Amino acid sequence: MLREIRQVLRLIQLMGKQRKRSSLKNTGAILVLLWTEKGSSHQRLNCTVAAAGSWCFGIEMQTLQADLKKVLLPGVWPCPEPDPEELTAFTDLYGSLKFLLNFQMKNPGHYSSKWQVHVKAFLQMFGLTNAGIRIQLKFKIHGQKSQHDFRAFLISKVALSVRPPLILDVTCSAQPWCDQRGSWCQKGHPVVRERFPLSIPPKAMDQGLFGELSVQIVTLLSPCVLQYPHLPTELSRMQVLVFSPSNVPVSAPSGFFQTLPVDLDYQHLGLDRIHCCSSKASPDDPVHSVVFTVEQENWDDPEREPSHLPVQQSLLVLLFLQHSDPFTSQLTDKMDCELLLELHLEDILSNNRQAVTSALQAELFNTMKALKERKKKREKLQSAAEVIVSSTISIVSSSSNMDFRNACLKHMKVRDTHELSASLRESLWRVSSWKRLPKVGCYSAQVEGQAASNEVVRAEI
Repeated sequence: MLREIRQVLRLIQLMGKQRKRSSLKNTGAILVLLWTEKGSSHQRLNCTVAAAGSWCFGIEMQTLQADLKKVLLPGVWPCPEPDPEELTAFTDLYGSLKFLLNFQMKNPGHYSSKWQVHVKAFLQMFGLTNAGIRIQLKFKIHGQKSQHDFRAFLISKVALSVRPPLILDVTCSAQPWCDQRGSWCQKGHPVVRERFPLSIPPKAMDQGLFGELSVQIVTLLSPCVLQYPHLPTELSRMQVLVFSPSNVPVSAPSGFFQTLPVDLDYQHLGLDRIHCCSSKASPDDPVHSVVFTVEQENWDDPEREPSHLPVQQSLLVLLFLQHSDPFTSQLTDKMDCELLLELHLEDILSNNRQAVTSALQAELFNTMKALKERKKKREKLQSAAEVIVSSTISIVSSSSNMDFRNACLKHMKVRDTHELSASLRESLWRVSSWKRLPKVGCYSAQVEGQAASNEVVRAEI
């Protein structure tokens, strides 16, 4: 069923492109309703896909029905009409329907809670690069009901080389760790890299995939720490997603990415190890993204203060495939090309292993370079802080004025100069780490429970 949903979204996207919809705002909403009839067999699952808004403007339903017979799998059957209340609730929120399709799958397999998680994850990924579209997912499976609504809080318009501009969801849900102070940027800042060509392997050409193929990379590092230049950070995770030319997420070839860590130059990157965490994809358990964990030097150092642990950052890498063939103009032909791209994606990436690996290596290197520059600035600040602490302790210790000594200890709420050293060092660390410098383009939201943090920092200074 997940493959059929992907096909329907792909078809809508391609029909929109054929009508040169780029002049219209790519906004609207989509409803995906997965349901079973009361008393029906477990071997039949119905799907309703409805859409409203400008993103599906100009679609002709009669033409669509004819195309669907050619491009959807043979296992798709006619489906009864869904509950009218479901569609009414959707149109009340998002306006009249521009698109409505019902179909049924026989013998769809076991639609467990894990399967529902896969559908939810797929639609979340679709919404990531189609942030102008609100997504509503509903399950009504044998009396069990659930609903999930996906919408972007913060968006960013990204221009690619040969595509219409993308509307990315750049909302960062990650929260800083326990001792956070002040406001925190909840917006990611996408970086667009140069497009590079990919050669099509002979096996794919034998099945009809021709033309020019390329890929463009967009990265997003989160959470954003630009407003806190002295805050310690580490890269702990990298996630890779692949999107078809119609901007629909496809299953990332786990075979290629599982061997990627072997091809990386760790010494050049300044990393210890990178592990691929994703499992091998299967038709019933598709993997639409690949996740890597990153280990750095001293990543498990037991001597590091628990309160001084760095902010863990995650690098999101989006691979946008771009394909053009002057001899492919019909909608069904474009659909066939996308299916061939997805079918041969493992071979395509393997055939271009050096180019793809070099590009990902460069993304990691650029990320690590920025983190290393932050680390160097922080080390200079720490050196200055040590001089301040040493000088202060020397002054207090050598003073013969007991009133002065007692006032210093009392003000810092410590009993002796040993505790004074530790308290002063901790205070300097907090002041320097959470010194906020406003940055253009950042979206700051006050961290809950820290509304008066700026005043607290000023008082501590």
